[in-house]
Amino acid sequence: MGGIDRSAQALVKQNRENFPVASLLLPAAHRAPILDFYRFAREADDIADSPTLPAADKIEQLQSVDAALAAGDVTLLPAWARPYFRHVQEEKCSVEYGRALLSAFTQDATKLRYADWVELLDYCDRSAAPVGRTVLEVCGETGADLAASDALCNSLQVLNHLQDIRDDFLSRDRVYLPQDWMQQAGCTVQDLGADQCSPALRQVIHATLDRVQALLITAESLPRSVSRMGIKLETSLILELAKKLSRKLRAHDPMAGKVRLNFWEKLGCAGLGSTALWS
Repeated sequence: MGGIDRSAQALVKQNRENFPVASLLLPAAHRAPILDFYRFAREADDIADSPTLPAADKIEQLQSVDAALAAGDVTLLPAWARPYFRHVQEEKCSVEYGRALLSAFTQDATKLRYADWVELLDYCDRSAAPVGRTVLEVCGETGADLAASDALCNSLQVLNHLQDIRDDFLSRDRVYLPQDWMQQAGCTVQDLGADQCSPALRQVIHATLDRVQALLITAESLPRSVSRMGIKLETSLILELAKKLSRKLRAHDPMAGKVRLNFWEKLGCAGLGSTALWS
């Protein structure tokens, strides 16, 4: 197994992720494959988000990577996807998690609206849930509560959508909010171009956060279902970060500026996460 890819570590720092990626809490031997998977996911996502590539070119590039993964042919993969696939082969991990991500990012090239919560959650099941499952698989956590892992990862994805709600609309014309909820609230996509939330949009955001809360309740069992202390601590920390960010999004306007957690809030979540394991 190779060492940690410094370019992947740089990508994590560059993208200012809300939640830890391959942190020191994880076993050292497993951080490299997790970072390689992160790089794979980030590079594929960047293709889907490219402001210059036509949708047809995005789809062609992503589908060619998917075909190479399905065929198991590393020579057909671009350089950024090869470290991930090498670890899949060495560790005998499921390539289907990477392929699920590619299907979600391919969808991003053309799908700009989501009819309802079910449709949005299906997207999260492919764009977010595979990340948690990959980490658990790489770390050998065969007894982990996968439903709880999926719920946690999906909640993180939705929270990220809410943080970027204005930018996603203005820069990519994407709306990751259930359209039926928007219609019921009397909200239109044009509300997403304003510099503050309208009452109708605030109603939709709160409804979305209510669903996030339900996901986080399901996710509560994840830390206790894993065996390694480092993974217990990391998943407990991520759970507390998600809860705190959800509360902050209820209290602040994501249209007026990106709602983030500061250092002290993250530190407080670390303490709460650690304490929760012993309560």
